[in-house]
Order: sequence, then C-alpha cells, then structure tokens
Amino acid sequence: MSNSSSIDFKGRVAIVTGAGGGLGRQHALALAARGAKVVVNDLGGARDGSGGSVSAAQAVVDEIKAAGGEAIANGASVTDFEAVQAMVQQAVDAWGRVDILVNNAGILRDKSFAKMELADFKLVVDVHLMGAVNCTKAVWALMNEQKYGRIVMTTSSSGLYGNFGQSNYGAAKLALVGLMQTLSIEGAKNDIRVNCLAPTAATRMTEDLFPKEMLEAFRPEAVVPAMLVLAAQDAPNRTILCAGAGTFEAAHITLTQGAWLGIDADTPEQLAARLSEVTEREGEAVPQSGTAQGANEVAKGMANAKRG
Repeated sequence: MSNSSSIDFKGRVAIVTGAGGGLGRQHALALAARGAKVVVNDLGGARDGSGGSVSAAQAVVDEIKAAGGEAIANGASVTDFEAVQAMVQQAVDAWGRVDILVNNAGILRDKSFAKMELADFKLVVDVHLMGAVNCTKAVWALMNEQKYGRIVMTTSSSGLYGNFGQSNYGAAKLALVGLMQTLSIEGAKNDIRVNCLAPTAATRMTEDLFPKEMLEAFRPEAVVPAMLVLAAQDAPNRTILCAGAGTFEAAHITLTQGAWLGIDADTPEQLAARLSEVTEREGEAVPQSGTAQGANEVAKGMANAKRG
C-alpha cells in the first residue's frame, strides 16, 4: 500500500463489538467513513459490565448515518452465543455477508490477585476471551464459505507483558493471542486473516490509568490506523500490532536456539548453570507454528547423537 488513502472498505460489511464508545466507536466510524457497512454492537453497560442499553450503539449508528454511511445497531452481549449468532444473521439479512470482525468488547474488574474474587476473574475472561470466541465462531463458517474474512482480536500490553492488578484481564488478553495464532493457520486456506491489536488508549475503561497530561496524546483515534491495516484486504496474517499516541510497534512471541543438555541425573543442575545460554536471544526465531519447538528440539538431539 503506497499510502493510507488506498485502504478502502467499499462493499465490505464489518461488525465491531463494544462500539458504543471509546476505541470501538472510533473503529466503527473509521470503517464507515471508508465505505464499510457497519454493525455497531454494544451492550451499553457500565465499565465493569453491569447494566445494558442499546442507546450507546444507536448513537454511533446515527452519527455514521449523518455522515452518509450505512450502519445498524445491535445490543447483544458477546457472552451470549445465541444473541451473537442473531447479530451475525442481522448483518447477513441486511447486507448479505460479513467481511470484517473487530473483537473490541471488554470490561475491567481490576484488583491485585490477592484481593480478587474468582467471580471477577471469570467474568473478565468470559467477556474478553469467550466473547471473542463466540463472535468469531459465529462468523467463521460464513467467512470460510465466502473465502474471505478479516478478524481483529484486541489484545493488550497487560497480557503481553503484565500489569499490576490486572491478572484477569492480562490472562484473557494473552489467551486471545493464542487464539489468533491457531485461527490464522486454520483460516489461511480460505483467505481468512486473523491478527491482534494491542492498543494504548485513554478510554472510559482506561482513563484512570493515565495522568491527565497524557490523556490527549493517547486518544483512541491514534490507534485506529492499526486496526484499519489489520482489517484491510491487504492485511497481514498472524501479526500483533501495537499502537498508541501515533507510534506503532509489533510484538512477537519468539523461540531461542536453546541448548541440548540430555536427560541425566544432573540435568536440572546443568540447566540452572546454563540458563543464561538457554535464554540467550541471539538467533531467536518467530515460529510459524507450534511444531517449530519440537523440530528444534529433535534437531539438536539428533545433532548431539551424531557427535556422540
């Protein structure tokens, strides 16, 4: 792509979850502005997931229509698979297909792990992880039939790298990376490209985490270009893009070269003594699938056997 103006969504149908405000709203507006027909999904609940109203989604739909775009509102909870299936059918009934799914819906129940109730842990995992699973499952057969699909999972630096007080959120967000890794492999034959977006944005969910002077720099609009690239026809596959304040990075899950130590009584002690060698990052790779780990281990074992 030579420039941003070449990213066009005319004729495409997109579903954006959690699109009644914040980052999701910006995603929906941007897709619509570039020609996509958009299902604006939002439960309309509070930041912790309580309550619900379709009014937030409808307000974004009204905004899109006022700008000359096409959109419909949906108030389904992403945790309700039947409601999610109905949302996908709503899109198909209106426009005949679904090309893009942006899994953006989420809630926060932040506390240190020592103080966190398991109910709060499970709820956050249910919304972020299972909500994305529900929505993706609901469009998966359709996208395979169409032989086209673009799915964006919303991960987080809290999942990739950790953040105090967000064990539930972090666990769910890194799980989405694992989901993306496998779905990107399974969907490739039918041009379904699955990627992750790790945003840094000051929204209703995260505004308490930012100093006031940083709120403007980290406005949600600054993340949207990364989503557009991941949802576009020429999108990459199996990529983790990070975005915030106008800066864009990529995160990778890598595998070091490691070291063959064998299986002896003192192997634990050998591993402890050579741990810095095992964790040395020079020559590390980004595996194309989970089989790469086993292949590396077998190759090193066979090479050692030949030397022996």
